[in-house]
Amino acid sequence: MTDFSNDIEQCLSVLRNGGTIVYPTDTIWGIGCDATDAIAVEKVINIKNRPQNKSFVVLVADENDILKYTGSPDLEVFNYLEKAIKPTTVIYEHAIGLADNAIADDGSIAIRIVKDEFCRHLIKRFRKPLLSTSANISGEPSPSIFSEVSPKILESVDFVVEHRRKDSISAAPSSIIKWHGNGKFTIIRA
Repeated sequence: MTDFSNDIEQCLSVLRNGGTIVYPTDTIWGIGCDATDAIAVEKVINIKNRPQNKSFVVLVADENDILKYTGSPDLEVFNYLEKAIKPTTVIYEHAIGLADNAIADDGSIAIRIVKDEFCRHLIKRFRKPLLSTSANISGEPSPSIFSEVSPKILESVDFVVEHRRKDSISAAPSSIIKWHGNGKFTIIRA
């Protein structure tokens, strides 16, 4: 196991105080904050120069978190996710318990259950979901490795994780599906 305990402790301190982080996710490098804190979410919106009405992805550690942050999800989604080959973000209707500015205008929320060891550990220790968005200014290319993260982004957040900075293999964004229930869904991004 890689020792990322210092990064976890630093992240927890920043997140608990409404701050922002740049961190490696199970896909690309992201900007994150407490997904239940509207002021922290607003900071991320400003860092990215992002349109207010654009929705976010929320990262959680396990299926129980889906049940906690969405109103009556179709449990069939878990069977789908178990068979998914790559990280998959699911858009669920009826978000609950999250910052209003993290939720889409229609009340939906995009959530991904992470399998990445660092992210899972951080979320479990934090005991709240993480808002996650690519670590770039809105409209610019998403960073697939740390060296592609803009210095402007790095200077704008409260903490930048050391773990996986030297990774040289390019990462890809997740698949995104909108779950309709009864096993029906629409692929938004393959």
